[in-house]
Amino acid sequence: MANTTTKTLDDLFLDTLKDIYFAEKQILKALPKMARAAQSEEGKAGFLQHRDETQGQVERLEQVFELLGKPARGKTCEAIQGIIAEGEEIMEEFKGSAALDAGLISSAQAVEHYEIARYGTLVAWANQLGLKDAVPLLKANLAEEEATDKKLTQLAQASANAKGKKAA
Repeated sequence: MANTTTKTLDDLFLDTLKDIYFAEKQILKALPKMARAAQSEEGKAGFLQHRDETQGQVERLEQVFELLGKPARGKTCEAIQGIIAEGEEIMEEFKGSAALDAGLISSAQAVEHYEIARYGTLVAWANQLGLKDAVPLLKANLAEEEATDKKLTQLAQASANAKGKKAA
C-alpha cells in the first residue's frame, strides 16, 4: 500500500462532522426559500421554525469542534447539495400547483433522513471514541431531526398529499 498515513475512526469522525456542519449551513440557506415557496401557513411556519432549530444545531456542532480542539469548518457535501438542488427543481416545476407543498415536504424529508443517518453515525462513533461530552450535543441534534421528520409526515398526511391530488 502506497498510503503511509493510516486513517483512524478519529479522522472519520472529524470528516463526518465537517460534512454535517457544511450540510446544516446549506440547509440554513434553503429553509427560508422553502418557507416562501410553501402555500400552506402550516408549511411556511414549519420551515421557519426548523430554520431556528437548525441555527441551534449549528451552534451545537461548533461546541463539538471546540471539544475536539479543531476549527469549525465544513467540507463540501455533495449529497446535501444534490438533495437541495432537487428541492429547488420541485419549487420551480410545481410552482403554483396543488402538489407543490407535497413536493416541498418530500424534499424536506430527504434532507431529514440524510441528517438522521449522519447524526446516528456520529453518536455511535462519539461513544466508541469516548467523546462523552460530544454525545449529548449530537443526540440533541438527532432528536430534533427525528421530531421534524415526524412533523413533516403529519403535515403531509393531514393536508398536503390530499391537496396535491387536485388540479390547481
